[in-house]
Amino acid sequence: MSTENTPRTGTTMRVIGQDVLGGPEALKQTEAERPAPRPNEVLVRVRAAGVNPTDWKHRATGGFLGEPPFVLGWDVSGTVEAVGVGVAAFAPGDDVFGMLPYPFGHGSHAEYVIAPTRALWHKPEGVDHVQAGALPLVSLTAWQALVETAELGPGQRVLIHAAAGGVGHVAVQIAKARGAYVIGTASAGKHDFLRELGVDEAIDYRETDFAEAVKDVDVVLDTLGGDTSVKSLGVLRPGGIVVSILPVGSDEFHEEAERLGVRAVRMLVDADRAGMRAIAELVETGRLRATVSGTFPLAEAAEAHRLGDTGRTTGKLVLTVD
Repeated sequence: MSTENTPRTGTTMRVIGQDVLGGPEALKQTEAERPAPRPNEVLVRVRAAGVNPTDWKHRATGGFLGEPPFVLGWDVSGTVEAVGVGVAAFAPGDDVFGMLPYPFGHGSHAEYVIAPTRALWHKPEGVDHVQAGALPLVSLTAWQALVETAELGPGQRVLIHAAAGGVGHVAVQIAKARGAYVIGTASAGKHDFLRELGVDEAIDYRETDFAEAVKDVDVVLDTLGGDTSVKSLGVLRPGGIVVSILPVGSDEFHEEAERLGVRAVRMLVDADRAGMRAIAELVETGRLRATVSGTFPLAEAAEAHRLGDTGRTTGKLVLTVD
């Protein structure tokens, strides 16, 4: 029986935890002690939390976290419930959003979560918690890849792989906000969606080899890894850069980049208040919005993971906490 709408009392909270690795069925709603913030931390009452591919990968394999038990979730949008010693940026009652430190700061798929103040920013005006909860991880990933690492600027050409996905559809909007010409790959059925986002040129990866269709781009955002990373090097102009958000892979990626006279970078997203502030500004000025393809009550987190496991979702999935 679901306890999604059961009033909570005392110092416990509901969490979506797991004791074993496996499929979505490994996720269970359980109770845990509500944490207390330490110096420079805040306790956030979670209102919404995005679900990302890294969540279902960690659920199945343990990833960076190793063996359970653990509570997943890095995205968070909610309300500050309490603050620790020395916190000046936020006060109880403030609406905030952000990404918990990746990978070891996980735990937002719960009623409450502790966050360092440097991971958060004020929730943008004019959007609800679902929208704000969908944005942090994918937006920070795209921002750090395109802006901080590749230094994408006006008039440059960028190729974004899986442009209709979570990171991809946000990256398209950030690239357009930077004044770039955007080429995006996706199945043909998602090309109208890409054009709505502002993609200048859409490629059906099922029918067209991007390595043959694309030339002389300044930046490639690789969200897929594997052979795509190495093949993407060949579409760059001299001095161009491929930024892969897959942190591990073949040495061939860097070796081929050196041979071609281009750059190859692998990165992991990092929690950052300045990045969240920049993202909030894009949201508030109407240049960035997450496409939310499904919302699920906290108790139905396993259903969100089942949908995510299909690899066919557009945009983001979000858990909501009443």
